[in-house]
Amino acid sequence: MGFVKVVKNKAYFKRYQVKFKRRRDGKTDYLARRRLVMQDKNKYYTPKYRLVVRTTNTDIVCQVAYAKIEGDVILAAAYAHELPQYGVKVGLSNYSAAYCTGLLIARRVLAKLGLAEHYHGVDEVTGEEYHVEEIDGAPGPFRCFLDVGLARTTTGARVFGVLKGAVDGGLDIPHRFD
Repeated sequence: MGFVKVVKNKAYFKRYQVKFKRRRDGKTDYLARRRLVMQDKNKYYTPKYRLVVRTTNTDIVCQVAYAKIEGDVILAAAYAHELPQYGVKVGLSNYSAAYCTGLLIARRVLAKLGLAEHYHGVDEVTGEEYHVEEIDGAPGPFRCFLDVGLARTTTGARVFGVLKGAVDGGLDIPHRFD
């Protein structure tokens, strides 16, 4: 057998820097997170809210969060396993449960901020496109951005069910109807 040159020597390992732990574990896409978290400099300390959606095999987790130096702050949360209290007994991880969870988080956030009486969302669910519009003489609608994490954004994904439920509930989330 011939001579094999050692490519990774001591100088290589001295300069090697490990990636962040959540990147090594495959849990966080830091490029996407930075784009979701960074606020424009002319808005000073105004928080940039995110609708964080995570799905598991048995549950759907929705949180409205914003970032601080110390860590993310959760404004409100809703889970699909809470839906039996509201009459949805079975199928807590399907698309319709995702819609209901989005509706639940929207109403919780608006009630917490005192905007529930101004922004009611849709009265009857028809599945048509709906965008929250600003009302004269009232505070602006609550605006947040969808954070899907590492989930695949395919057509009909459950994260879009949460998005539709949150928009129908009265949150202002920029989206297309594709």
